[in-house]
Amino acid sequence: MKVLVLNCGSSSLKYQLFDMTTEEVLAKGLIERIGIEGSRIKHEKTGDEPVIFDVPIPEHKTGVRKMLDALLDEKHGLLKSLDELIAVGHRVVHGGEKFARSVIVDKEVLNVIEECVPLAPLHNPANLTGIKAMVELLPETPQVAVFDTAFHQTMPKYAYMYGVPYHYYEEHRVRRYGFHGTSHAYVSHRAAEILQKPFNELKVVTCHLGNGSSITAVDCGKSVDTSLGFGTVPGVLMGTRSGEVDPTLVLYLMEKENLDTKLMSHILHKESGILGISGISSDLRDVEEAAEQGNQRAKLALDMLCYGVRKHIGAYAAAMGGIDAIVFTAGIGENSSTVRKMVVEGLEFLGADVDPEKNNVRGKERIISTDGAKVSVLVVPTNEELVIARDTKELIKV
Repeated sequence: MKVLVLNCGSSSLKYQLFDMTTEEVLAKGLIERIGIEGSRIKHEKTGDEPVIFDVPIPEHKTGVRKMLDALLDEKHGLLKSLDELIAVGHRVVHGGEKFARSVIVDKEVLNVIEECVPLAPLHNPANLTGIKAMVELLPETPQVAVFDTAFHQTMPKYAYMYGVPYHYYEEHRVRRYGFHGTSHAYVSHRAAEILQKPFNELKVVTCHLGNGSSITAVDCGKSVDTSLGFGTVPGVLMGTRSGEVDPTLVLYLMEKENLDTKLMSHILHKESGILGISGISSDLRDVEEAAEQGNQRAKLALDMLCYGVRKHIGAYAAAMGGIDAIVFTAGIGENSSTVRKMVVEGLEFLGADVDPEKNNVRGKERIISTDGAKVSVLVVPTNEELVIARDTKELIKV
């Protein structure tokens, strides 16, 4: 029972092949520099060393074909025939308000994903390209779309609306959508399993902290608020993204610096955040090291990030009327004991506290709160690909 999972970017394609009888990853790979000189495939069969194929990949359809060739390869592949695939699951960034769950792809679904392109112009076109390439190459194999935004469609209207004239929502669907939904769904479910408590009875704040970050309030199994909004800039400080800023500040800078919308967008998305504050790097590992050596701007960036996460946790505990667990995930959340410690410091009033010895962990599931703490604090590595594979299997009901 094999399911192929695709995450198609503008110039890259990640894939994983699952055996869904055991949920084991059989193979995975990354196709880089699609449409750019120097394109290649890095393919890894589980248990073997990765292999790299340097091949021209002018567009995504060629990339998909090369991926299938790698999976069928006599030495490095896992498939004897493409008929072994029961379905293909696709990550799609934006489903707007139309999709609150994963769906089997048909013409109508493709049209709605196309309609959402203005809401995610960097991602949805690439996601669509991957789906269409697979449909053309495997027309008889079911395709499933799994949306980053779907998990957050349970937010109440008072949480997702913005205080701008209502007709902008009616005409342009301007509202908070949220992202990283598959990650927040996975780690909140997994936290409940680790704690051996019913998922639909827990109040959890999930902290997906990486180059892009978002915090989500999961109340009794449902997302009720999240830090990312209409776009992917709001919330906490990120690698190169600003996090929350006063919109008046944006207008002021545009006027003072004579910036058009394209330049201002570039500043907010690519020159801000941890990079913009520290002046060193967008990689928190570099910034932590510089902070330890006394670099004050690096320390400021670290303090701003941790303060922002802590503030969101407190706000979401208030929004839910309590909190049972805090979950850290993604590149920073899973690997930075410093960030986890700094975030939880000051949350003792909620009943949260971190055990320094337990917190000495990277990339592994662990409860890191002190024994007897009222609020459990956990590290849970995310697995968005498994969520996509599970949803795909469930929808085709094999």
